[in-house]
Amino acid sequence: MLVTFRSTATESITMFEDVAVQLLKLMGATGRIPGALGPDDVVLALRQLEHATEQIKAGTHVTPARPADNEDSKNEDEDDEDREPPVDLATRAVPLLSILKRAAAAKAEVMWEAKGK
Repeated sequence: MLVTFRSTATESITMFEDVAVQLLKLMGATGRIPGALGPDDVVLALRQLEHATEQIKAGTHVTPARPADNEDSKNEDEDDEDREPPVDLATRAVPLLSILKRAAAAKAEVMWEAKGK
């Protein structure tokens, strides 16, 4: 399933549910979908997600991201050299951080909802 994040301050983004739930929890939300943050809550969520991504980059935060649903598991015949490394959670957080920053600056809300089942 996909989750779409939107705000009146910016364009919307869509990501896989498993990644979205991890990011929601890192920013202090429950991880439930649908959900929303009011304008006053966006700044705190932004700070928490920034802090968590800094820890992930520094290697001090333990949140292994499992492969996305569209990424095949490794076949025995596949060489490690040919396989792209998985995208880490800190990198996957960049679009959500952008929405949170712009929403905080505009004092706008951020909402998320499931798309497709």
